[in-house]
Formats: sequence, structure tokens, C-alpha cells
Amino acid sequence: MDFQAIATAPIDWTGDGLVLGLFEEDFAEAGTLPEPLTALDEMLDGAIADLITEIKFKGKAHSGAASRVGRHTPVKKLILVGLGKGEKADSEAVRQAAAKAAKLAKAQKCATLGVALPTVGDGATTVQAIVEGMGLALYEDKRFKSKSKDEEGNDQNDESGYPQTVSLLDAADQTASIARAEQILSGVVLARQLVAAPPNEVTPITLAETAAAIAAEYGMELTILEKEECEKRGMGAFLGVAVASDLPPKFIHMIYKPEGTARKKLAIVGKGLTFDSGGLNLKGPGSGIETMKMDMGGAAATLGAAKALAQLKPDVELHFISAVTENMISGHAMRPGDILTASNGKTIEVNNTDAEGRLTLADALVYADALGVDAIVDLATLTGACLVALGNDIAGYWSIDDDLAAELKAAAQSSGEKLWQMPLEQSYFEGIKSPIADMKNTGPRPAGSITAALFLKEFVKKTKAWAHIDIAGPAWTSKAGAYTPVGATGYGVRLLVDWVMAA
Repeated sequence: MDFQAIATAPIDWTGDGLVLGLFEEDFAEAGTLPEPLTALDEMLDGAIADLITEIKFKGKAHSGAASRVGRHTPVKKLILVGLGKGEKADSEAVRQAAAKAAKLAKAQKCATLGVALPTVGDGATTVQAIVEGMGLALYEDKRFKSKSKDEEGNDQNDESGYPQTVSLLDAADQTASIARAEQILSGVVLARQLVAAPPNEVTPITLAETAAAIAAEYGMELTILEKEECEKRGMGAFLGVAVASDLPPKFIHMIYKPEGTARKKLAIVGKGLTFDSGGLNLKGPGSGIETMKMDMGGAAATLGAAKALAQLKPDVELHFISAVTENMISGHAMRPGDILTASNGKTIEVNNTDAEGRLTLADALVYADALGVDAIVDLATLTGACLVALGNDIAGYWSIDDDLAAELKAAAQSSGEKLWQMPLEQSYFEGIKSPIADMKNTGPRPAGSITAALFLKEFVKKTKAWAHIDIAGPAWTSKAGAYTPVGATGYGVRLLVDWVMAA
């Protein structure tokens, strides 16, 4: 899609489809049309009033409808979308309404689309939300489908029915907002593609190659630590997970530096298990092992954020880090009962080889902690416990710093990627103490996501602000949302971008 910001008002626009967004308050008086639409409705031969009456449209959130307009009018199709109550509307309401409009426009095969949604907050925020919502809603991953034709010989993967040109009306000064949204979208799409790709396509090797391509394209520094260098650094926790795989582990460290003096120095750490078999604690039937290609969702969000932020150019120095490997089974595999030593000297009794993500994160956090950054945020598809607690739509997060926690909460609000702060209850650490090592890698079943966070906390000692985000729920979904397809969601990219840009 080609987005363009133009000064044209809805009444003066000509094209295939016209999108109008309305609040519930616009229908306070029964049987009356909102004042701004009266002249437009007359020009469209009463099509707006007819559609509103026919479907009893009330401007409720997530509602929408489309109808053909008369042959002799400037637009062929009319699309209405609701944004709910105006007093509660935010950028997420706009994003969802834009997604609804995009799907209706696709179904109506509108090649050209004019979009007029009410301003929420400010013009820049509204335009960015429209572009994000429409772009994400119409995203499809057809990389692994064979090209096929129907009985008439038409390409079934043909996307000509999509909106090809989208004009944002009454928005001539918002070209920069469109560019920003498209830069963020490029990061989300990358994250979705990485998570969705099969584990024979996205491996530690190819994930490192992806990082190299991003670094080369946007002029970032890149260090890839190979197995031998990781051994020299004492990364026994990370390498304990990697030892069973035939593929070499890769430790990725990518650095973005602003042109001037950096206002802050931040680190983003993503869990990078390109496939998780569970190890010798093999995932059994019903475990979802076939979806464990998504266990690098944290790394995908990290690389997606790197791609977006390198284009947005914040005045912040950024370190993107991931310890990447597979968790496999072989005669070399780590065993339940083994003791691993992390790079900070902490010893870990492995009582479950399927709790491997926190082992790779341990050494990644020690590495990030030594960089002298102002804050560290890690993202990981870490625990089923967090998924059980918060479901598919909300990530849990833990922080040792109230200011960082507040920053992430604000970023969640602006990005629409939901977070819920969980307690770092230190007394629960008793559950992961080991009689023969410093700690175990898992504790009792209750509060499993909290004990996982407490485990990770042991590897951050110098940095005053650290937060852990468990994205086990929202990184992958079996039910499509307004702008989220079934499968990989790309969760975390927009959240990280908003956090960094506002930090």
C-alpha cells in the first residue's frame, strides 16, 4: 500500500472507497446524522444515512459496515467504522478502527481509498495509528506457499484486491507521521516473519545472518560471539543448552549509536531459542512442541526493534543482545541434575531441561550488565505460568526500578501492546534454592513466572534499572485479532520503540 497525506476534505475526494470514522456520541440524537456529514451525505445521495439506518450503526468500537454508493457519485463504496466513546478513545481505538476499515476495503476490492477518522490526541498520533492499523491488518505471510492458479488461470496469491493507494484526508502536514509508522511496521513485519518461519529456515546461523544484514543496511556495529569465545567468557549456562544441537550457537550483540552525544544508554535482550524440544525433559503430546519455532519471539522483537529504531534515529545508544541456540536431544545433552556455571560464577542445578530459556538469558544478562547501561529490558517467551495467569493478549513484566516500570506502562498504553506488572516477591526465591548449587532453574509450580523472574534477577547486579517481560502469551496466537493474524504477532516491537523514543 502507498499511503499519502493530503489536504483534501472527504467531500472533495474521489476514488473507490471512502472511510468515515464515528464515535458513539455522534448518534446521541436518534434519527439525526452527525452535523459534519450532512453535506457529504447529500452529495452521496443519502448513502450515509441509508447505511446507518439499515445496519443500525451506532459508532460502537469494533463495528463497521460497507455499501455500494450510486453510480454517479464521486466514490463507489462507503465504509463506516466505529471508535466507541470519544471520551475513552485513544490511539489504540484508532488503530483498531483503521484495521477494520482496511479489511472491509479489501473485501470490497477498493484499489484507492480515502480515510477520514477523527483526530484522537493529535494529528501525528492519529495518522501513525491509522497507518499501523491498516498495515498490520492486511499483512499476510505467503513465503512458504506454492504459487497456484484457480480454474480460470488467475493467480490465487494475487493481491490486487487490496487497497493500493490510501489517502489520509485533511492531513497534508503528516507525511513524517506516515514515514514513522512505516518504519515501525518494517520492524513488526520482520519479527512476525522470524517467529512464523519454520525452524529449518530460522536457525542460530540464519538469525545471526539477519542481524548482520540489519547492521550492514543501517550502519550499526555488530559482534557475533562464536562458541569458542563464549567458552572463554565462561558462558556455561548458555552453552549448557546449546551443547546438544548440531548447529553452532551464536551470541548476537548489535549496537546503534546516534550521531551526536547519546542522551541515554539502553540494552534490549531477547531470548533466542530457534527451536525448543524440551531437551531430555522432552515436550510430550499436547505440549505444543510443533509451535516451538516461536521460542525466539524475544529475539525476533529485539531484531525488529533494532530495524525500526535504526530508521527512527533516536538520540540514545542502544545495545541489542541475544544468545541464540536450539534446545535439542543428543548424547551430549545436558541432563536433569547437571550443574552449570554462568559467566558471573553463579552455579545452577538443572532440574528441568525444558526451563532452558532462563539459562540462555542468564549469560546474556551478565553480558548486558557489564556494558554500563542505564537500563536493561529483556523479552522472553519464558513461562506457561504467565500465559495461564494473563492469557494470550497480555504480557507480564517485573522490574527492580519504579521509573522503568512506569515508562514501560506508558509505552504499552501508547503502542497498544498490553502489559501487566507482576510482583518480584523475594521470599519466593526460597523455592529455587538448591542444596548443592546456588539455585535451581525451576521451582514449585505455584508462581512459576515469578520464580523465573527472580532467577533472572540474580544475573543483573550493576544496572540499577532492569525489567523482564514474559511474552509467552502475546507472541503467538491461535485466534486472529483486529490487526493480528493467526500465529506470529510481532509483539514487542512497537512497545520497545515507544519506550526507547520516550525514555
